Amino acid sequence: MDLLQDLQWRGLIYQQTDEESLKDLISKESISLYCGADPTADSLHIGHLVPFLTLRRFQQHGHRPIVLVGGATGLIGDPSGKSEERNLQTLEAVQENVRGIQKQLAAIFNFDGENGAVMVNNYDWAGSMDIVTFLRDIGKHIGVNYMLAKDTIASRLESGISFTEFTYTILQAMDFNHLYENFNCKLQVGGSDQWGNITSGLELIRKMQPEGSKAYGLTIPLVTKADGTKFGKTEGGAVWLDAKKTTPYEFYQFWINAADADVVKYLKYFTFLSHEEIEALETSVQEEPHLRKAQKALAEEMTRLIHGEESLQQAIKITEALFSGDVRSLSASEIQQGFKDVPSFNAADTEGNLVDLLVAAKISPSKRQAREDITNGAVTVNGERITDTTYVLKDTDRIEGQFTIIRRGKKKYSLIKY
Repeated sequence: MDLLQDLQWRGLIYQQTDEESLKDLISKESISLYCGADPTADSLHIGHLVPFLTLRRFQQHGHRPIVLVGGATGLIGDPSGKSEERNLQTLEAVQENVRGIQKQLAAIFNFDGENGAVMVNNYDWAGSMDIVTFLRDIGKHIGVNYMLAKDTIASRLESGISFTEFTYTILQAMDFNHLYENFNCKLQVGGSDQWGNITSGLELIRKMQPEGSKAYGLTIPLVTKADGTKFGKTEGGAVWLDAKKTTPYEFYQFWINAADADVVKYLKYFTFLSHEEIEALETSVQEEPHLRKAQKALAEEMTRLIHGEESLQQAIKITEALFSGDVRSLSASEIQQGFKDVPSFNAADTEGNLVDLLVAAKISPSKRQAREDITNGAVTVNGERITDTTYVLKDTDRIEGQFTIIRRGKKKYSLIKY
């Protein structure tokens, strides 16, 4: 199966500008292609991943990816999918965001060899361009009527759009033209909301490059969930690639909790597993869903890709410890990951008597209830059931001197800090 057939099988193609011509081109030669992201934050989230992973699929087939981080366009703001103006960020904030995102993208691509990836920042060519040059050399080629026909602009005409965001599509078109001219970049890949910006780039290339110059656009469907809720969101917010924002354990948990109705689609979109492997996992979802083989494969592939093998094994270890209740086997750093969102209590000034601690930490509402909970075997300390109401916590109950994990009932965990 060729590359475009593979993309079709995975459901990764939403729109193309010239399918037959592109298919012919990539079958005959190695091309350069690009995808970009604006640095609206210092980290990407998983919603950004699919177009970049599609770029990596092209790289695996011998093509050269150009990975663009929009240090210039990030200063302007893309109106695509937005009903109102974005808040402008300072140059310093955008540059800091650029560095964070570049580091994340650098981990996804191979930058060595003949088709090694190239990292670019559009601030390098757009940041120093003066307004007269922009208007004369670029703006002259893009008609206002052409821009008004763009959905992203037309949808904002009633609510209002600034001249700043109005010109965004020209800036992104300028990127495509620059990469075509300087890197022989023939294809831009983006989410389905980027179709208008991509075709603006094709228009600028048609106007500015020699007659017969040919470039292409391909968009990826936006990822959706079967139940209609937004993909990539949890109760804690977006699922980030930055381990400080979303820990590898939380990242792993997001994927392993994928619904049966979604998991096969996610395997096709996000992983590099073969058709045979995915089809076998699809059969498992249908015939033995309780084993959750597809979810485990998805969680392992994605956590390994973004955070590495060591972080994956740590996430699996935390998951297994929480499932079995054997939390004493966890290190302090693993506890910080696995218990990031559970209620916590600083016990530095609290006596070590377990009954008093249960009340002080609001694990039990009263001393009477605390004694009853202990007597009934409902309380565990670091996974060990305690039934002695006079129990006093020892130094050995402090994992690495920092934490004690108390569980009341089957699932109510509390983290005691020292």
